[in-house]
Amino acid sequence: MNKRFIGFLSVSLLLALVLVMPVGRYPVTVPEIIKALTAHISGQTLSAREDQIVLLFLTVRLPRLLAAVLVGASLSLSGAVYQSIFRNPLVSPGILGVLAGASTGAAVGIVIFSSWPLTQVLSLIGGLAGVGVSLSLAKLYPKSPMLALLVGGLVSTSFFTAVTSLFKYLADTENQLPELTYWLMGTLSRTSWNQLLWVGPFMILGITYLSASGRVVNALSLGDEEAMSLGLNSRHERLKFICLATLVCSCSVVITGIINWVGLVIPHVVRLIIGPNNLTLLPASGLLGAAFVLLTDTVVRSVWTAEFPLGIFTSIICLPLFAFSLWRDRTRR
Repeated sequence: MNKRFIGFLSVSLLLALVLVMPVGRYPVTVPEIIKALTAHISGQTLSAREDQIVLLFLTVRLPRLLAAVLVGASLSLSGAVYQSIFRNPLVSPGILGVLAGASTGAAVGIVIFSSWPLTQVLSLIGGLAGVGVSLSLAKLYPKSPMLALLVGGLVSTSFFTAVTSLFKYLADTENQLPELTYWLMGTLSRTSWNQLLWVGPFMILGITYLSASGRVVNALSLGDEEAMSLGLNSRHERLKFICLATLVCSCSVVITGIINWVGLVIPHVVRLIIGPNNLTLLPASGLLGAAFVLLTDTVVRSVWTAEFPLGIFTSIICLPLFAFSLWRDRTRR
């Protein structure tokens, strides 16, 4: 059943990609896209509409669709890894300060440097710095490393949130503050090939490795003694997976800004459907998260004339899903 569910999700994701290609404020059909791209690749002379379709699809729509898939898979997969390693289904990617640190990095880039490319770089650095602070604080209490890591994440999140609030207070209210606020709400409207080319490979490699590491994550979820009895260096492996999950999550923040709830709710929903076995839970979480963000972003960019922030709608949709999954979990016991 679990393998069939993964196959179903894979086919559904591919089908969703095909179905959303023509959707948008500039509607086209799939045959028109295929015809225009074929003529463009073969070097034929394009009509005015075909030229518009090629320009729209290759420079705007395709990178946005790919970014939605990568971001959704990264957030949900990193959430599933965190939840398994910490043995807590209510843990999210922001637990170690990655989202708060990335927000601070973006605030520095927007308020001080006023450079969007530099904002993205600083956002990635900030996300990694948030986790670095959490890990450093956890070393101060080695007797209970898991609890210390969670407390370190709470301290890191609080600190970087306060710093971000300070930059919001100092920001220019005409330009910088609206830009920072909109970025913190999460959006794919600024997605470009340049972003995908420099963070996409890290995300693809991270997603692939995490999806194929279910056996090791299963061992880590049993506890240190059980993992060591299976021949694993639990401390080293846990740190490796935390850092890798943090990296893919930070890369997703670089592209979209802050997208809440996906990393918490999607793995929780998948766990209720197919169980806690990470051999299937991890790839299924990545696939469902990719499809969820892809479809949500399609609605956001096509239904209204003004584009609303993606993070608002992921929260609106995920909250009822989370409440329903908690209710289902209670009724099963």
